Amino acid sequence: MKKLLAILLAAILAFGVCSAFAEAIDYDAIPDEMTSEDGKYPVAFVTDVGQLKDKSFNEGIYNGTKRFASENGMAYKYYQPANGSQATGDDRYDAMKAAVNGGAQVVVISGFMAGPEIEKASAEFPDVKWVWVDGSAFGKNTVGLAFREEQCGFFAGYACVKDGYTKLGFAGGGGGTNPACCRYGYGFVQGAEAAAEELGVQVEMNYSWLYGATFSASPELEAMLNSWYENGTEVIFPCGGPMYISAFSAAAANDAWALGVDSDYADISPVVLTSPLKGVGAATYDILNKWKDGKWDEVGGTSPVYGTADGAIALPTAEGSWRFKKFTVEEYEKMVQDVINGSLVIDDDYNNLKYEYPNMKINLVE
Repeated sequence: MKKLLAILLAAILAFGVCSAFAEAIDYDAIPDEMTSEDGKYPVAFVTDVGQLKDKSFNEGIYNGTKRFASENGMAYKYYQPANGSQATGDDRYDAMKAAVNGGAQVVVISGFMAGPEIEKASAEFPDVKWVWVDGSAFGKNTVGLAFREEQCGFFAGYACVKDGYTKLGFAGGGGGTNPACCRYGYGFVQGAEAAAEELGVQVEMNYSWLYGATFSASPELEAMLNSWYENGTEVIFPCGGPMYISAFSAAAANDAWALGVDSDYADISPVVLTSPLKGVGAATYDILNKWKDGKWDEVGGTSPVYGTADGAIALPTAEGSWRFKKFTVEEYEKMVQDVINGSLVIDDDYNNLKYEYPNMKINLVE
């Protein structure tokens, strides 16, 4: 019975995310905040480190949150923990408490670092519903949303090598402690190795967690990536929100490529080869609708994992976003189907990452 319920839940979630992920929404047309006549905001969002408008993780989640609230005529507001990229656990908890004091009935929380504070706040305010993106549930009033980033990392690494690039780079955020970034990186490695094996070529990859602990752009990060490009790297995957600013600058200076992450960055810069997409906004929107529809009992206390089969993990294929010259959309779509039907299985345990593969050498930069 438990297995059947799990299957049914996965099917329900998959339908909701597929529908939301496929829709083209002009999120910029939805105000980032609204004025509440009574000063209460029943829908709240607490950001991760960094800024709300990061073109990545925070912004993607909030897009789903504000879309839900605006469509349902509900007042909404975002709260940024104090001290920006240096925010402490106390800063995150204070932001959560401010949301509750502001009338929040449901609070969406961004980022893996917020766990201890969500556990504390959800116990202190049991009547409030808590949605933790990139986390797991603590109790019936919480939902954790996780994603199969390794699948999307695989797609990107595979596509890059199939398109003819054999000198790659990965610069991850979170200092190597962020599970989502680790899965992205491990998937990128697996995809590059798989394509190299098919083509009979050798790939070299620089791989580092340096300068990404706070997920911020920095002169130090840009200098490191610039040195990679100067020494032959053709494509770099910066995985960590605003870290992309440093990577795009270095790529532009060297007439090279970089990747976006979580959202489609094609309209931000011509250096973007592709952007592994992670449907954080669609998943958030889906869960909030379940709350509105009185179906919280279906998801409360669970930690659904969204992947390719749910439409929440993908590469952008729209004209202008697909910048590969050799690797085709048709080849990519076949790979997607292989993941969905189970003929292609991508390992999600990044502890299995090696630095030497039959067709690839990884240079760990520490």
